[in-house]
Amino acid sequence: MNIKSQKDFFSGLMYMSVGVAFAWGATTYNVGTGARMGPGYFPLMLGIVLAVLGGIITFKALVVETETGDKIGKWAWRPVAYILGANLAFGVLLGGLPSIKLPAMGLIVSIYALTLIAAKGGDNFKLRDVLILATILAIGSYLAFILLLKLQIQVWPTFITG
Repeated sequence: MNIKSQKDFFSGLMYMSVGVAFAWGATTYNVGTGARMGPGYFPLMLGIVLAVLGGIITFKALVVETETGDKIGKWAWRPVAYILGANLAFGVLLGGLPSIKLPAMGLIVSIYALTLIAAKGGDNFKLRDVLILATILAIGSYLAFILLLKLQIQVWPTFITG
């Protein structure tokens, strides 16, 4: 059987693998019933839906003919590295690293770092626009998580707040 669309085929496989992983991970929790859902109910259903969608997409990639065959292009490693690095930096800055004596920098500094690093992965980096976006994200995160949800997240670096 020939693959008619490589992009759809491999994206379908990805959906199926993530769905199976979610469903499998959900079995360690109490699933419950439809009337009394347990903590594993939603991840199990989400995993099943993702796996079924992946199966449909994969099947379609094997059956439906496309004009060019939708070949997979080169991987964009630079954006992937910047996005992963930005998320890693966010986690490290938010909580700090006691093993190397890096103090927690708090939510605001972490969001600015996340935004600046992630924006470097794109093609059009304009510092002014990125700083405006980071400011909007920082204000929105402060309002949502600290004021409205009242989460106990450190907002400013420990050397400022003590």
